[in-house]
Amino acid sequence: MTLIHTENLTRVYGSGETAVVALDHVNLTVEEGQFVAVMGPSGCGKSTLLHLIGGLDRPTEGRVVLNGYDLGRLSDDALTALRRRKIGFVFQFFNLIPVLTALENAALPLLLDGVKAEAARRRAAEWLDRMGLGDRLHHRPDQLSAGQQQRVAIARALVTEPALILADEPTGNLDSRAGDEIAALLRRIVSEWGRTVLLVTHDPRIAAYADRIIFLKDGRIVDETRLSGEGNDQEAQALRRWMEAF
Repeated sequence: MTLIHTENLTRVYGSGETAVVALDHVNLTVEEGQFVAVMGPSGCGKSTLLHLIGGLDRPTEGRVVLNGYDLGRLSDDALTALRRRKIGFVFQFFNLIPVLTALENAALPLLLDGVKAEAARRRAAEWLDRMGLGDRLHHRPDQLSAGQQQRVAIARALVTEPALILADEPTGNLDSRAGDEIAALLRRIVSEWGRTVLLVTHDPRIAAYADRIIFLKDGRIVDETRLSGEGNDQEAQALRRWMEAF
């Protein structure tokens, strides 16, 4: 079943001679249960695509249909509710609240959605335990490693049981070992927990954990390929050669 569908999705910043076309008539379909990576050179529109699909930005032209909802037809309040319940976001710099514990950070989306505190903490603890952080529930971000902080962020993204996880360079602030662990965890989110993951990355090693790669250049999809989704070194090398060509 189709989860994401974009039609002629375009985003232009500025106007006239100073206008910058960040995304140029992109048509993309993502099915439920897919792990899709978006790659391309810096400034090619990767993050812009993710922000438009996540409803964090509005397109200049075209549309995004997510889980049957045309985002452009939703009011701001309805769009906020859809983001909170259907989409989990994971960012490069974790975006955890420093004064809150791992448990409090992971429970926050549920509390904002009106879930009672006890139920929110219980569900957050379950997801943190799945992330291997069952013994770190009451640690603040500054008491956790970078990889552990990203695991808290992933637990926070999953706590509302969303259909879609949008991950924007989630390993960009990690060393190679922690990055591989996060990539493998994203793979599990698809394979074991049945979510859809759309990942933006510049790292071929991380992208090799996906089962489908979309290549962007100058705001347009220029190529696409499918992989085994096993983090295969040969596939990572092939992706690296593609990136070097640009």
